[in-house]
Amino acid sequence: MLVSSAALEDALAAADELASAAATGNTERVGILLQDGVDVNAVNRFGRTPLQVMMMGSTAVAHLLLKHGANPNVSDCHTGATPLHDAAREGFLETVQILVQFYANKNATDNRNCRPIDVARENGHLEVVSYLESL
Repeated sequence: MLVSSAALEDALAAADELASAAATGNTERVGILLQDGVDVNAVNRFGRTPLQVMMMGSTAVAHLLLKHGANPNVSDCHTGATPLHDAAREGFLETVQILVQFYANKNATDNRNCRPIDVARENGHLEVVSYLESL
């Protein structure tokens, strides 16, 4: 079965819109797009999923994406970092906790062979370090 270029363009536009809503922390728009059937793991024009580009401090967006099946272990094609690395690096403890609740791999390594706990430690986020050590 062939897929038309218009259908592919529509799917890419929907993926871009979902990623944009996640990146700006727009929980309401994320919810609407997911209800409309936009693929929660679709990549945007830059090859990233909504979970990878979400506003890390927006726990509501993180929870909504994960509840709809977002892959918490997707890694960045350039850095190897997962969303857990990103949240740990920036010190977003609640987002770290939600990602772990949805089975993010706390031992995943990035291209520098660093785990999320390592990047949290490098950036002085001791609450995140303590939490990850407690698991």
